[in-house]
Amino acid sequence: MCAAQIKPENIRNIAIIAHVDHGKTTLVDALLHQSGSFASHQKVDERIMDSGDIEKERGITILAKNTSIEYKQHRINIVDTPGHADFGSEVERVLGMVDGAVLLVDAAEGPMPQTKFVLGKALRLGLKPIVVINKIDRGDARPEEVVNEVFDLFDSLGATEDQLDFPVLYAVGRDGWVSEKADVKGDDCKPLMDLVLTHVPAPVSDAKAPFSMLATLMEKDEYVGRMITGRIYTGTVKVGQTIKVLDRDGKLVENTKISKIVAFRGVSRTAIDEAVAGDIVSIAGASDVFVSHTVCDPSVQTALEALAIDPPTLAMSFGINNSPLVGKDGSKLTSREIGDRLEKEAEINVGLRVEEGSTPETFRVMGRGELQLAVLIETMRREGFELSVGRPEVIIREEADGTRSEPYEEVVIDVDDDYAGVVMEKMGLRRAEMTDMVADHHGKQRLIFEAPSRGMIGYRSEFLMDTRGTGVLTRIFKHYGAVRSQPVGRRQGVLVSMENGKSTAFALWNLEERGIIFINPGQEVYDGMIIGESARNEDMEVNPVKGKKLSNVRASGKDDAISLTPPREITLETALTYIEDDELVEITPEHIRLRKKGLDSHTRKRLKRAIAS
Repeated sequence: MCAAQIKPENIRNIAIIAHVDHGKTTLVDALLHQSGSFASHQKVDERIMDSGDIEKERGITILAKNTSIEYKQHRINIVDTPGHADFGSEVERVLGMVDGAVLLVDAAEGPMPQTKFVLGKALRLGLKPIVVINKIDRGDARPEEVVNEVFDLFDSLGATEDQLDFPVLYAVGRDGWVSEKADVKGDDCKPLMDLVLTHVPAPVSDAKAPFSMLATLMEKDEYVGRMITGRIYTGTVKVGQTIKVLDRDGKLVENTKISKIVAFRGVSRTAIDEAVAGDIVSIAGASDVFVSHTVCDPSVQTALEALAIDPPTLAMSFGINNSPLVGKDGSKLTSREIGDRLEKEAEINVGLRVEEGSTPETFRVMGRGELQLAVLIETMRREGFELSVGRPEVIIREEADGTRSEPYEEVVIDVDDDYAGVVMEKMGLRRAEMTDMVADHHGKQRLIFEAPSRGMIGYRSEFLMDTRGTGVLTRIFKHYGAVRSQPVGRRQGVLVSMENGKSTAFALWNLEERGIIFINPGQEVYDGMIIGESARNEDMEVNPVKGKKLSNVRASGKDDAISLTPPREITLETALTYIEDDELVEITPEHIRLRKKGLDSHTRKRLKRAIAS
């Protein structure tokens, strides 16, 4: 069925929102398969909508994506949204495109922080969600309790009576079925698709009015330039049609013509000649358009209202890699190349801001959290960039009355009873206040805190060690409040190389008693590179390249065999929150190294004194 045959009243626009790993991308897979989006012989991957390499590796959705299914002479446009709060700007934008939402909640875990974050915005927009309790085949599933928790969450977020009267379905997205009852196994996902047609209203649109569309998502195509995705609010649009672009204040940005229209059909993109009001499409032709701009007919004088985006709460310094090993892995090394790449990212990612840094070779990049910035860094290193990144810092806001405020987060921790005590102790040291504690009678507790974001930087790795990897910690921005926290530093010092060369097994073996080693034998090191964590609370300069002295006197017995403890793995996320203010993370396509800003002993001591004062 082509675009011209679908009337606005037969279109449904929905977003699927959920917490990380609650199964929304898997459910979308089932909807696509069962709606006939694929041929019977076609081979498709799991989690079809997670198309990026990093998304597939991590099993999370990073970018909002569009698809559609044809069902009973209707087109259902589906937006698969990220579940992590760091990518919340993606969620906020796409909610303005849809008329309904499917809220997916794990049958065991219940509503989680990201669920609350996205749901609150959906309710304020007047959307009436369909609640799907997923994974009801879990051994610890508690669907009835979860439904009550969802109702309480709706109520606490100020839902109206109509919104509180939400329909509930039960599902196992992995097996591709949805049921109206928790104790009855379904056959397919048709109950959900039928409910979407009856519960979600058709888009309010006027096909006879002049064309207007709000730019909601943006990407760049190497052939046609900027591609803007959004919902057509009024009118129709055709290839070659003259249009204009208005900013949020209604000021003219440019006059141009539509060069291409792309529709989302299944998981493919199809070029079409015409699109009608109510549909979600991508258009090309405007060179100066940005997210939140209005693309419209020349006769339109008023810009469409765009949803405000929450501001960034975290900042990092990005700069060139000036270590002795620069240029050995990457091909993009200059500050100009790094700056151009960051500006390009800021154009399409409205949750990101880029400013000039304290020096000409650095840039201050602001985002919503460590994960968002870590994904950007990982993407850049895969593109051949080498760079150095400083310690994350929260953005302190100056209020109108002259007071200073800092971001606070709601932190939800699911942990075994045995580890609840140590978690509460560590959170107390970070100025967190417990707001609730719930026991589930299965040996686990849910601890809910309100904590300053600055105090939470670097806690995740410590938390995983304290809970032996069994705890689950989720964070969500809550509000700005009075400054009461102090920067939380690392308790231990580090082992810093004082020599250049390749590390030796003999040297590392002798250094093991001084701390925990981060590197393997034969790895290149340099003066100022961090090669381990000290057992003491101050830094220690060591020689990891020292070899065993040889003599012309042969020993009567065999030398002691060198047996090294496996080094501690340093991932990108761990490295970003591990470093102190006088340290950097050196990032190349092949390596992640920790280093001091000073590449000689004298400079390191001077920087340490300057920061301490």
